[in-house]
Amino acid sequence: MTEGNFVDYVKIYVSSGKGGKGSTHLHREKFIEKGGPDGGDGGRGGHVYLKGNKNLWTLFHLKFIKHIRAGHGGDGGGDRSTGHDGDDKYIEVPLGTVVRDQESNEVLYEITEHDEVRIVAKGGKGGLGNWHFRSSTNQTPRYSQPGLPVQEVDVILELKVLADVGLVGFPNAGKSTLLSVLTSAKPKIADYPFTTLKPNLGIVAYRDFQSFVIADIPGIIEGAAEGKGLGHYFLRHIERNSTLLFLVPADANDIKKEYEILLDELRRYNPEMLDKDRLLVISKSDMLDDELKAEMKAVLDKEIKGIPYLFISSVANQGLQELKDKLWQMLNLEDEKPSNSHDI
Repeated sequence: MTEGNFVDYVKIYVSSGKGGKGSTHLHREKFIEKGGPDGGDGGRGGHVYLKGNKNLWTLFHLKFIKHIRAGHGGDGGGDRSTGHDGDDKYIEVPLGTVVRDQESNEVLYEITEHDEVRIVAKGGKGGLGNWHFRSSTNQTPRYSQPGLPVQEVDVILELKVLADVGLVGFPNAGKSTLLSVLTSAKPKIADYPFTTLKPNLGIVAYRDFQSFVIADIPGIIEGAAEGKGLGHYFLRHIERNSTLLFLVPADANDIKKEYEILLDELRRYNPEMLDKDRLLVISKSDMLDDELKAEMKAVLDKEIKGIPYLFISSVANQGLQELKDKLWQMLNLEDEKPSNSHDI
């Protein structure tokens, strides 16, 4: 999938079908010149649904579709025949799609399961035929109900990537490289900031044929919570991850400061994200000798308490199995309190 094909934000206009009108038909046949009312009901207008599809990973298929309309209900006929129902429309979306009302920006619901169906616009109810309005005092009513009108909605669809672990870090921290060695994903990698312009998903194969999903979120910059750069587009993909992996390179000027900046951006965007499990990973640690690594551990033990950390090197393949073990433990043994971890 190319960068341009990853679409995680679309606006669409949705319109249901209108209900068919009821019939005012009066029964007529040979030898019966003045039969009673037998007008049928109008058909229901078509609904517009959203349907979850686990095989979709982007909203690209909706990028150029701005209007979606369901079919109108048919009018009622004589002999109490009911009009046909309007054709329903199904909009398939990837799991993790959030639906907002464009006018109020209110979240209407979220699609998180395969084949989950939610109604976006409800079709108009068909009108009643004159057969329903007959009475002892009005035996030949010549009126019926019109069908209810269409329901029109302008909605925003936002995709939040579904993954177990989210990689959080500044641009060029080594997230794409780590994802490429842990999984079979092939993200774009280069030695300059903002190589990653879309979230990349990869499946980490673990012991006994088990696995978990990890997402490389595009790099965060200071001010992302206020929408600087592509801040909001990046940060919303982190909301669904149950565990956050903070990646800070070993050659950073101040590891604690970088970690706190990243944490503060998450806090300002959504304070609930601080309730997620966190793991601090120092990448590019192959450039550290044993003495320097020991000094850094002493500083981290003192300054960053309560958060487990690991030293790894994606290029030199150091500490990766321990990283998998730690992530698996955090994902599956949530009741166990985390303690500082170190490489062997």
